[in-house]
Amino acid sequence: MTPSWIALIVLAIAAAGFVLARMRARGAARREARRLHSLPNYYGWTAAIYAAGPALLLLAIWLVAQPVVTRGLVWPVLEASAAEGAVPSLMMADVQRLAAGLEGAIDTGRLTRDAAQALPPEELRETMAAQGIALGSDVTPATRDAALRWLRLSGIGDLGRAVAAIGLALAGAAWGVSRAKPDFRARNAVERAMRGVLIGAALIAILTTVGIVLALIFNTIEFFRLYPAAEFFFGTTWSPSFGGGSELGILPLLWGTLYISLIALLVAVPIGLFAAIYLAEYAHRNVRAWAKPMLEMLAGIPTIVYGLFALLTVGPLLVEAFGRGGYLGLGWMQGGTAVMTAGLVMGIMLIPFVSSLSDDIINAVPQALRDGSLGLGATRSETIRQVVLPAALPGIVGAVLLAASRAIGETMIVVLGAGAAARLSMNPFDAMTTVTAKIVSQLTGDADFSSPEALVAFALGMTLFVITLALNVVALWIVRRYREQYE
Repeated sequence: MTPSWIALIVLAIAAAGFVLARMRARGAARREARRLHSLPNYYGWTAAIYAAGPALLLLAIWLVAQPVVTRGLVWPVLEASAAEGAVPSLMMADVQRLAAGLEGAIDTGRLTRDAAQALPPEELRETMAAQGIALGSDVTPATRDAALRWLRLSGIGDLGRAVAAIGLALAGAAWGVSRAKPDFRARNAVERAMRGVLIGAALIAILTTVGIVLALIFNTIEFFRLYPAAEFFFGTTWSPSFGGGSELGILPLLWGTLYISLIALLVAVPIGLFAAIYLAEYAHRNVRAWAKPMLEMLAGIPTIVYGLFALLTVGPLLVEAFGRGGYLGLGWMQGGTAVMTAGLVMGIMLIPFVSSLSDDIINAVPQALRDGSLGLGATRSETIRQVVLPAALPGIVGAVLLAASRAIGETMIVVLGAGAAARLSMNPFDAMTTVTAKIVSQLTGDADFSSPEALVAFALGMTLFVITLALNVVALWIVRRYREQYE
């Protein structure tokens, strides 16, 4: 029985428990001529929570734990025949694919377990290929036996999962229905359960973040065991080579990242800030009603679309102006992919971030400050320059820093618009690359994840994470200080 069917059965049991507990609570109140402590629906929700909550939690844990346990029980079959230097994860991946193919063949009646046991390994590989299942290595008797053992253990685990989840749901529903009595504080029980759900949701988000950070840290440590940290952080050459002899200096990548982000901010901050000032201080409410949503629509455009816009529109336009054969005849730009191309398009993408945040911050400045300035004889523009903007400056700085962290982490625009050359150059019309673009390129293709050329992606990600985290912390600190001052 598939997990989805088990979940549907558990939910059906929970619905039945809801109805029965509600009816039982009402019947008990009539028989005992007493008022219920809570509304009847709360008794029903109590039974439903008792039925669905533990069962679905068990189902989720079982789905995560079963492959791990099965892998641990199957590996001894392979371990004895594993060649020296073999990668256990790759061998187990082949076993899982082979087991999936055998399961499909057995379910359709094309093969039996006994026939699969007696089938020669080379014919078994051909059978899997006919089903569209590609194996990374040849099928050996040990691989075949491990796949059959995986199937058997998976079948036992699936049966145990269904029995345990459905049985726990029935027991929980029965327990919830039995507690549907007038003196039971059902509303309090439901509120406690909902508080637990909210705490669980918060913990999932926190634990996910912790897991991502730990994965970065462990793989970064592994990279620095293979490659010197000093050469990584201070090297000026980026030349990865999976054949050996790589030079993995991060400085050209950091320079490209910061250079493109700087140009993007030079475009986004003035335009976004001026747009925010107009919308907050000058625009009529009817104009603001349609102008602000239209401006914020820029934030909803996928970044791949911005990347295509940079590659197909902005780049050729810049070449026509600044290229060797352009109408300015400057010869500064050799191709459409350049720092300027990616920076301009990224700046357009960041305009709604700066504009929307700055607009909210400017609107949060107390009206009394504006009234006092106007009452002293200042014009509206003088009030904005000398009163509103200084008061909103901490929040605006926070908005700019948040936009900067967004620019530093952008990938698709720089992949398509900036090029792939890792170089240290002051010319904004040269092609360069960024940290995010190289993370993509290092993890694309048939890479050996135990090599420094693949593990360097985690070191790059960790460096980028530290930079953006620092910017976000500074931005949030500034915004929080501002809010404490004016709320």
